[in-house]
Amino acid sequence: MPRSFSLPSLSLPSIDSFKEPMGLLRLALGLLLLANLVAALFAFHLVGSSPEALQQQLASARVQLQSGQMRLNRSRLLTAKIGNGKTESETFLATYLTSRRHTYSTIISDINDMAKTAGMKTQEWTIAPLDPIEGSDDLDMMTISINFEGSSGQLVKLVNLIDRSPRFLIIESMQAAPQPKGDVLSVNLKINVFVREDAGAPL
Repeated sequence: MPRSFSLPSLSLPSIDSFKEPMGLLRLALGLLLLANLVAALFAFHLVGSSPEALQQQLASARVQLQSGQMRLNRSRLLTAKIGNGKTESETFLATYLTSRRHTYSTIISDINDMAKTAGMKTQEWTIAPLDPIEGSDDLDMMTISINFEGSSGQLVKLVNLIDRSPRFLIIESMQAAPQPKGDVLSVNLKINVFVREDAGAPL
């Protein structure tokens, strides 16, 4: 006849059993075993990222940080250059270009002074209307045709003075013809003068 087996019943230890020294010992051993299992899981990389993966992530983060810093530095440098360019442009316009309101009196006075310094005699003047510069809203060009009389040495000095003028003047053309009386030349200079519009002034 087949034998009958009876399984032993499993019962959880009562709370009172943990008050006994043997129960406390079993609890301590169980906690120690659980801690060892958790440590083993991390040691064998069964939980979380491995040290190699963490190193790769750290290296990638460093590369991204360096790349971001380089882009930031380039942006700061570009911003600084734009600011410097704007400041230099405004300084150039204020220094070398005359305002429309004072162009005629200023340029005529400057050229008369340069001719007097060079020893040239100023004769007829012809001033063309202002010609707007393409691509600019507040800059114009004025062409002045002036006749002078003097020697070749005086002409060279006058050209040098115009070239070193604090105004932005460009000699467009120069015609010189000798006169019958000695070393005297009749000279015609066409000079381009650049003018800036006054802010808020009527055109």
